[in-house]
Amino acid sequence: MTRTCRWPSWAARCNYIYEWTAGGQTALLRFWTRPLHAMTDAFAAAGFRITVVSEPAVAGSSRELLPDDIADRRRFLCFLFFVLHAG
Repeated sequence: MTRTCRWPSWAARCNYIYEWTAGGQTALLRFWTRPLHAMTDAFAAAGFRITVVSEPAVAGSSRELLPDDIADRRRFLCFLFFVLHAG
């Protein structure tokens, strides 16, 4: 894994690349992390109103496809979805 920042605090914005191998294929995944307040502030500054924030559950049938170290988790803690409305 290559990181371009070291997370000096919970409020840090960070970009990193993770090499993931599954099913015999390897892919480079790029992640951008930022604190929740940075996301909500950006939406508000752009004139949006947040009506829903959700964290997707792992589909039961997909658990067998996940690596062993995360297969028993109910949620992926790296994805949040926002429903935004203009005005």
